[in-house]
Amino acid sequence: MNFNARLKIAITLAWVAVATQLPAIAGGTLHVAPTGSDANSGTASRPFATLERARDAVRVLKRSGKLGARGVTVEVRGGIYELLKPLELAAEDSGGPGAPIVWRSSTAGAARLAGGRLVSGWTPVTDPQLLARLDPAARGHVWQADLRAQGVAREADLANPPGLGGSDPGLEVFFNEQPMTIARWPNEGVAYIKQVEGGEYDHRDAKADPTPRFVYEGDRPLRWAGEKDVMLHGWWVWDWSDQRVRVKSFDTEKHIATLDLPSLGMRKGQWFYAYNLLSELDQPGEWCMDRQSGVLYFWPPSPIETGHVMVSLSPSLVTMTEASHVVLRGFVLEGCQGIAVSISGGSNNLVTACTIRNTGGFAVNVSGGIHHGVVGCDLYGMGDGGIALKGGNEQTLAHCEHYADNNLIHHYSRWHPMYRPGIQMIGVGCRASHNLVHHAPHIAISFFGQENVIEYNELHNVVEHANDAGAVYTQPGMDEDWNERGNVVRYNYIHHVYGFQGKGCVGVYLDDLFSSMHCYGNVFYQVPQAAFIGGGRDTIVENNLFIDCKPALHVDARGLGWCAGIEPYLRKRLAEIPYTQPPWSTRYPEMQTILTNNPMAPVGNVFRRNVCWLGRWDDVEKKAQPFLTFENNLVGTDPLLVDAKRLNFRLQKKSPAWAIGFKPIPIEKIGLYKDALRASWPVVHPADPAPAKDAKR
Repeated sequence: MNFNARLKIAITLAWVAVATQLPAIAGGTLHVAPTGSDANSGTASRPFATLERARDAVRVLKRSGKLGARGVTVEVRGGIYELLKPLELAAEDSGGPGAPIVWRSSTAGAARLAGGRLVSGWTPVTDPQLLARLDPAARGHVWQADLRAQGVAREADLANPPGLGGSDPGLEVFFNEQPMTIARWPNEGVAYIKQVEGGEYDHRDAKADPTPRFVYEGDRPLRWAGEKDVMLHGWWVWDWSDQRVRVKSFDTEKHIATLDLPSLGMRKGQWFYAYNLLSELDQPGEWCMDRQSGVLYFWPPSPIETGHVMVSLSPSLVTMTEASHVVLRGFVLEGCQGIAVSISGGSNNLVTACTIRNTGGFAVNVSGGIHHGVVGCDLYGMGDGGIALKGGNEQTLAHCEHYADNNLIHHYSRWHPMYRPGIQMIGVGCRASHNLVHHAPHIAISFFGQENVIEYNELHNVVEHANDAGAVYTQPGMDEDWNERGNVVRYNYIHHVYGFQGKGCVGVYLDDLFSSMHCYGNVFYQVPQAAFIGGGRDTIVENNLFIDCKPALHVDARGLGWCAGIEPYLRKRLAEIPYTQPPWSTRYPEMQTILTNNPMAPVGNVFRRNVCWLGRWDDVEKKAQPFLTFENNLVGTDPLLVDAKRLNFRLQKKSPAWAIGFKPIPIEKIGLYKDALRASWPVVHPADPAPAKDAKR
């Protein structure tokens, strides 16, 4: 008998052994508990201990034909389940239509799937040499723990990332479910580049300095002698582009920092902060780790004896690969170094009523497949964004039908502050609806592709660390394209959006010739450049309410100027799709004349039945004006709002807006709604006023 035959027999016998331990499952439910045992049968009185054991039991039920007409529920009791590797679900772990495999916390939020480890063995720092390195205010407050003694393998050293924004946070520290800060300077805000040595340059410049150097202000680096791998996180050239870089050296006499990364790009007045410095561990909530010895140093924000510290270890928590009809409900998922839940391929999977927090990457990433959803979840504290949806077929315009609905997403993009949106949609036929996204350094919702819908969302206090960016933004690096058609942004409430240091940003931003969007029935309040068309075509801005926006509209003709050089790329992209054939030709007949109708001009943009009050109407480049259509807009006339001071933006019955054909906006339907699949209720989220402007910039 050959090896493969023996292996096949061994696997079969193993399945038989597992199957003989399974009882007839009452009500189609398996049970998992922290006090259980994987030698048990999975009943309520004899629960399993691990999710993997429950998954294997479900596989046995499927193979034996005992799954049941309504599927199976895996009920997970309250407690912390430390997952040092993710729960992996494959096609064989699928349910079926009307018979899903439901993984459920027995009490909502009680079962915690943690990708890290609780740290114990804390002792005060008493070594004289270490104390001498600490700020005097920190002495007596910093504790240490040996992670190696607790089974934590050596973490990789912090290093230069492969590209802009391309680094990973690796191990992170959380105290009482809150992310802590790796020791940094300054503790709040940023420091500024006083002067660029060798002249300013862009990172795209072929002649860029191979060893970037800049002059810094003050003498703070004098304190950093002996520190290993000092890191700087900087916005070196543009407000919307950040990079983490290791310092090669400091010249403390000349106040010059030399970075260990070529062709970074630098400009005077841009900003940065330093981190990974034990000598800057000078306030509660900061930590630093000696990556050689594995010793973690931490100043807890409250007594460490009554709190708990978790370090992130696992790359992920749950992966679904070609699985279908799987439901993940009511869990807390936290403390992994990467994406919490990844769904690839398959169909009809649902992540619902979960709280996902304190991850190194996105909360949920969906790629491919059809009709996957994230519903009613609370997502916060992610190192990257919230929900990423990708799918559909550009050639056939077949929809992927992925959706994000009724989710609360806030305080995300801790590690990657730029281009990690609360919700990201790439492809054909994604939907983001009834979500509340607030308090983030950059984009709330980004989109790219065809026939994606953004509706009934509330967005506020986003784009807090950038200026040339939007609350709703075309997907960066993909926006220069005529093919992005049929996208809809309707019935959203976008408010209190100001930009970094109050210097201004954008509400709905169609960047670099992005074309064809219907912007309908939205309420914009205190949003500079509320609706922005960056040279693109065929966009309709209709029936929107602009209150205290300065300006409400921006339109330019960049395709006739500095952006004209991308025309060959646009023609190439156009040739890659069958735009002269159905369904493209029937859904988008205007595309048939692009190449003969001023292809680089902002042709076909229409602005009608909008209301603008307490702000400024438009900022239109002169070269763009001949190509635009304005119809029946109410500008500078009091629209008679019900109560603007209390942010009640409904129109009174006698409003002059009705005379121009303005249609009621269903404001009462915007934002989160109470539902059995909501992770929390009620949700309180006060908006912040405009920040003070920094006089240094």
